[in-house]
Amino acid sequence: QVQLVESGGGLVQAGGSLRLSCAASGGTFNLYAMGWFRQAPGKERELVAAISRSGSNTYFADSVKGRFTISRDNAKSTVYLQMDTLKPEDTAVYYCAADLSLSANRYSMESYKYNYWGQGTQVTVSS
Repeated sequence: QVQLVESGGGLVQAGGSLRLSCAASGGTFNLYAMGWFRQAPGKERELVAAISRSGSNTYFADSVKGRFTISRDNAKSTVYLQMDTLKPEDTAVYYCAADLSLSANRYSMESYKYNYWGQGTQVTVSS
């Protein structure tokens, strides 16, 4: 059983930055591809970024490409989401999720493929 705990959310002005962290415990972290999802009020949950087990492959939604960066530190069992040039439309609850993956270089796009989820952290961007 893997436990995921997100941190780093908060209130920031438009144009600012935040760095989210997701610490994993209870499993072998480098067996999991990791994803960051977000859900805004009244909207469906969407994949924002994903990273393969090895860290060699990453994905970003078009809405955050060029502004967000995903990285992982397997030694610390932690995945990060660096969010720069934040916009009000980035306001949402952000969740990290773990996908037990047979491939070191792939990640999943579909939320149902992620086995474990964190509790979420609120990010609010004011205009």
